[in-house]
Amino acid sequence: MRVAAISDIHGNLPALEAVLADAEHARPDAIVFCGDVASGPMPAETIDRLLTVRNARFVRGNADRGLVDEFDGKPAGDMPGPFGDWCAKQISKRQRDFLASFEDNVVIDGVDGLGRVLFCHASPRNDTDVFSVESPDERVRMLLEGVHANVVVCGHTHMQFDRTVERIRVVNAGSVGMPYGRPGAYWAMLGPDVDLRRTDYDLDSAAQRIRAKDWSNAGRFAAENVMTVPSAEQAMEFLRSAESKQTATA
Repeated sequence: MRVAAISDIHGNLPALEAVLADAEHARPDAIVFCGDVASGPMPAETIDRLLTVRNARFVRGNADRGLVDEFDGKPAGDMPGPFGDWCAKQISKRQRDFLASFEDNVVIDGVDGLGRVLFCHASPRNDTDVFSVESPDERVRMLLEGVHANVVVCGHTHMQFDRTVERIRVVNAGSVGMPYGRPGAYWAMLGPDVDLRRTDYDLDSAAQRIRAKDWSNAGRFAAENVMTVPSAEQAMEFLRSAESKQTATA
């Protein structure tokens, strides 16, 4: 069995379309979406596209949870301000219910060459933990405590990595819609090994589609997440700070 892992689309429909076309050529037996699918410039259109994907399972991300809370009129601490409010006004009750149906984690047994794989958003224990390729082994061991899987696949931090801690291989699939390091759409294929992938797509066309949205941040999103993206070092600096804050309050 081979599985495509796709995470952190953030409403970037053109990037998702490109990855799904790429994944179709790879012929996975299943696709697992690891959260944060719709919160971005094209939330409703992105959800509609996801509803057409066959053999798909969905993990809940913090932004998915926040979007549902915004729709329901509840405080959404993980998605504050006009970004979440605007997205919540774009989706229907049916689309809200689809987001609310997402699972905490997804476990698939028998992935070719890898065995049991656990798919999560941030970590197996919640949808907000921050860790990276640099995180100390002892912190990663703590985040993986109680996990019975050969491989853990996550997203959340938008940075691909592949490392092993205490015989558990930990893979970040990267971000489709809001990547770091280099423009493009990042994802992963599992089986018979882990293949971290990057899909090129028409950035000019994607930026034009995004700018056409009636959203005050559309131009900024297109400029800073499609045409250009934060550097890997900028991203790592942010992640180090976020992880440091989490460990200080743990």
